[in-house]
Amino acid sequence: MLGVARSTLNYKPTQQDDEALRLAMIKLAKRYGRYGYRKIAQLLRMEGWKVNHKKVERLWREEGLQLPQRHKKRKRLYHKDSSVIRLRPHHQNHIWSIDFVHDKLSNGRSYKMLTVIDEYTREALCVAVRPKMNANDVLDVLFDLILKRGKPKIIRSDNGSEFIAKQLQTWLKKVGIQPIQIYPGSPWENGYNERFNGTLRNEVLNAEWFCSTRQAQTAINIWLKQYNHVRPHHALNMRPPIPETLIEKAKITGTENWG
Repeated sequence: MLGVARSTLNYKPTQQDDEALRLAMIKLAKRYGRYGYRKIAQLLRMEGWKVNHKKVERLWREEGLQLPQRHKKRKRLYHKDSSVIRLRPHHQNHIWSIDFVHDKLSNGRSYKMLTVIDEYTREALCVAVRPKMNANDVLDVLFDLILKRGKPKIIRSDNGSEFIAKQLQTWLKKVGIQPIQIYPGSPWENGYNERFNGTLRNEVLNAEWFCSTRQAQTAINIWLKQYNHVRPHHALNMRPPIPETLIEKAKITGTENWG
């Protein structure tokens, strides 16, 4: 016998693991500006890290991570750890989030897409493609969508000029919809839509060049049906936003005809 304890033989250094965890924590802290260490710990666990909030707190303090100074001009709500309390959806048509995505056609001309998400169901309600889009265009898209789907209680957006335009804000309030804007420079407060926009770009816009906005709209409409009815979503326990549409005749083969 070597006279070495079994525990010594089984020992594995954790410094390298801690360094990887530290880097993952810092990355999340940069992305989610006002999240405290408890929320970052939960995000790390969602990514697969086996870690408790006490260890994250220790690394958090070692890195000297701090939250940004609060802005006194706006009334905000905070947890005890100063993390922003973001308004959460509680039912279908409670909160819709809207945003723009920009891209270019094969000829180099720019075009614009308005994306609309139901934050509760995660359903992509609409992706409207236009060469250009102003506040009146946004109003027209929302008007048609509300006729088909009913109106939400709240519509969340960033502070883009099209969204804060007087004619759109006045119309929303007139029809009984509360418009809210995220804090400037805080895209994570519109996280559902940001996530969808990233998926749209990765799975559609980066996959092929479109010759016209009409072609882009057609391709996106086909993809939307896959996204809503078939594509698994991690946030929904690997279910699509509208699982009741998953019937035998709707199997995805890659050459499906959406009608």
